[in-house]
Amino acid sequence: MDILTSKNAGILTIEFNRPDKKNAITAAMYQSMADALRDAETDGAVRAILFVGKPEIFTAGNDLSDFMANPPRTETSPVFQFLQQISHASKPIVAAVSGAAVGIGTTMLLHCDLVYAADNARFSMPFAQLGLCPEAASSLLFPQIVGYQRAAEKLLLGEAFSAQEACDMGLVNRVLPADQLLQVALQQAAKLVALPASSIRTTKRLMKSSQQAAIEAKIAEEGQHFRAMLSAPEAKEAIGAFLEKRKPDFTQFS
Repeated sequence: MDILTSKNAGILTIEFNRPDKKNAITAAMYQSMADALRDAETDGAVRAILFVGKPEIFTAGNDLSDFMANPPRTETSPVFQFLQQISHASKPIVAAVSGAAVGIGTTMLLHCDLVYAADNARFSMPFAQLGLCPEAASSLLFPQIVGYQRAAEKLLLGEAFSAQEACDMGLVNRVLPADQLLQVALQQAAKLVALPASSIRTTKRLMKSSQQAAIEAKIAEEGQHFRAMLSAPEAKEAIGAFLEKRKPDFTQFS
């Protein structure tokens, strides 16, 4: 299975498991993650959620071939179900990031509560490079976390940045040797499990509630632009060039 889920000692682990495709996410994978998060909300035995990838790759972002074949045309599409669930999750979410975290691999972290990165982690949000726009409320949350100028550099240019830079900006909590990442992330999730569940959920809600409506509105706004831009000439040229392994030419578009 491309998404593995397991429940152990109060922790729901959601693992990207498509290493032959660099853990690129398909619509079916989004649906699996959305369903797992939805189930976790009503499962009293789940007290924390942990996202993990593989030692060499977190996720390369969307599988572009699948994405173009199954574009998110409505807000009930799997990708938007996933964004709805992760942005509304009442239970604490921990992420352990190793290797590349591209696109949604970075923006989903904005909705996690604790983020730990291996020293080989690389983050990028190449939406503009693909003729698209930010998603997951990243145009709202990322500038708030790192400041406007830093956010503009990462979102407009879409260039990759290191785990240490991500930590310096406040995107991740700690950078760790790759062989220690999963152990530390599990230890931190276990600490959350051991604490009073109602206190953890209430504290998270108090920190996030003032922005919930703004996040919902921004996800919807970004989604409206994203869907329209998917069928625009710039995105077709960018994605076509990516699949054909050539440099895109945007000079023909104003």
